[in-house]
Amino acid sequence: MIRSRRAGLYACMLSMLILPMTNLPASAATDLANAVPDSERASEAAARVRPALERDLAARHLRFGAPVYVRIFKREAELELWLRGADGKFVLFRRYPVCKFSGELGPKQREGDNQAPEGFYTVAPRQLNPRSNYHLAFNLGYPNEYDRAHGRTGSALMVHGNCVSIGCYAMGDAGIEEIYTLAAAALRAGQACFDAHIFPFRPTAKALAAAKGSPWFGFWNELKPAYDVFERERVPPAVAVENGHYRIAR
Repeated sequence: MIRSRRAGLYACMLSMLILPMTNLPASAATDLANAVPDSERASEAAARVRPALERDLAARHLRFGAPVYVRIFKREAELELWLRGADGKFVLFRRYPVCKFSGELGPKQREGDNQAPEGFYTVAPRQLNPRSNYHLAFNLGYPNEYDRAHGRTGSALMVHGNCVSIGCYAMGDAGIEEIYTLAAAALRAGQACFDAHIFPFRPTAKALAAAKGSPWFGFWNELKPAYDVFERERVPPAVAVENGHYRIAR
């Protein structure tokens, strides 16, 4: 039996490619904006960082509220935040250092193993937490369908502030304020959800060849096609889960 995430992922892709806020009915736009949770803390953070963000976005010909895409590289301890430009291609806005993640290279397998996840995740408005114990946060949605197909367990795996981690990616408070503010703005502006693609390292041919001895080599090979498509096209690919494997959905 083929199990696939295509419908949900294509909904995200459609929101980025053909549903800018200006094309939405007023009632639908209001519903989307209201679906994004808010708090005094998140509002104050946005007020602090938005002026500088808008200045830096303008310098890159990007706009506040444009669709976002997140990539995380464990070994490099970096989170990349990309925004869609006027031509539909995504532009790297900023690289943020990951202050702390727990565990080693390799995916999370079970509750309590202290591993941070790897794979392809989707973040909808309901997954934002503006009242996190770690300042601001969004839930990655682990376990996804691939994880469940492989019997993996765990919950509340986040990208959050502060600099402590038990299976999460801690970005520090200053970093998460910018990331959260731009993600929330994109969701309020009409992006139905955004993708967060998490890699053990930049999966170049050379890096993967050096990892052939790892028990996770096969899994990491399944992550490479999505990385390659984005490197080539600068549009996040739709990823399906079929028969327990990641595949580019075409």
